[in-house]
Amino acid sequence: MKINTLFNQNACTLSFEVFPPKASGAFAAVQAATQEMAKLAPHYMSVTYGAGGGTSENTVAIASYVQHELKTTALAHLTCVSSTREQVREQLAGLKKAGIENILALRGDNPEGVSGHYKYASELIQDIAAFGDFCVGAACYPEGHTQSASQEQDLLYLKKKVDCGVSFLCTQMFFDNNVLYRFLYKAMKIGIDLPVTAGIMPITNAGQIKRMVELSGATLPPVLLSIVDRFASSPAALYQAGIAYAISQILDLLANDIRGIHLYTMNKPQVARDILGSLSEVFSCTV
Repeated sequence: MKINTLFNQNACTLSFEVFPPKASGAFAAVQAATQEMAKLAPHYMSVTYGAGGGTSENTVAIASYVQHELKTTALAHLTCVSSTREQVREQLAGLKKAGIENILALRGDNPEGVSGHYKYASELIQDIAAFGDFCVGAACYPEGHTQSASQEQDLLYLKKKVDCGVSFLCTQMFFDNNVLYRFLYKAMKIGIDLPVTAGIMPITNAGQIKRMVELSGATLPPVLLSIVDRFASSPAALYQAGIAYAISQILDLLANDIRGIHLYTMNKPQVARDILGSLSEVFSCTV
């Protein structure tokens, strides 16, 4: 099913993200984790795509497994910055052959010394639209992309992506809901009126903090910094506190009619189970 149809059918969607293995020997473990997450009945599951297409074959394989074996709508990521247009067409043909209807179109990070035909995600979106018959989503950045001069500039780039044929948006991780609400207001002011899924990253270990912030540019609010500082010496306590913080974020988002919740699960089914176990009745009121 196309994801724009899922948005039309549900007041709020729930989705999980998984990443395919870089080594073929780890494929079974990722497949098993994906199977466990599918038991939680998300509306769809997204499958990431390694820089430079390093996991492209496994992306298609996992997405196909999700869609056909697990009977869950799959969203395949596709990055372009280090690809030629011919390579992208090959990827699109492979996704179409696998029966994948949904693509999250991303520029991606450019591996050092590798060049391609694309500079912006909007160019990829145009090529996907020209290829035909995919539902296309795009990423958005509540605090602005790390390489944008300003949030205003980043919003203009986002508007261009939307105008090229995007049906929905998924946010980069954020840890302060007010950041998202301000972003949505600014987006609406320039005519961006699409379903937006909020990307939630549960902080379950201290090692995630620095790495995630460097990658995303997300700001950690004082309350989350205090939580990490207080419980960093106890992995079990920090895990529980991180899950509780994510639950509080999601509860507030649902109360404010956000259209989708997307969990960056890091291939850990227990994270998704622990969060949904505390929100099962809440989610039942929003679908």
